[in-house]
Amino acid sequence: MSRMRIGELAERTGLSQRTIHFYEERGLIAPSEREGRGYRYYDETTLKRLEKIAALKDIGLSLEEIAGVIDLYFADESGILGKRRVLEILNGHLSETESRLSALQGFRKDLKANIRKLEGLIQEAKKS
Repeated sequence: MSRMRIGELAERTGLSQRTIHFYEERGLIAPSEREGRGYRYYDETTLKRLEKIAALKDIGLSLEEIAGVIDLYFADESGILGKRRVLEILNGHLSETESRLSALQGFRKDLKANIRKLEGLIQEAKKS
């Protein structure tokens, strides 16, 4: 398995070195080995984890949610455990979104009613 330093990992993933360090600090990835001078080396598994993190971000998961699911993808070769957990998270997002939409639709209805009411008051004031 090839090992790479952070610069190469950044180049291969399109991420900045700062982002990779941030993910490492958050526990999303870890170097496969370290050398005496503090150099970190990463392997193909880290590259795959970063690709999975990007894919999970693309479908709307937060880094906190990703931290709770990423290991499931690598503990189970089929990825089913991770996919099930992501499905739960996405269903939660959908439920929350539908609730917010309902609240916004109610707010919209109230705004329209208030606008009509004020327009009516203005029209009545003009007639007086």
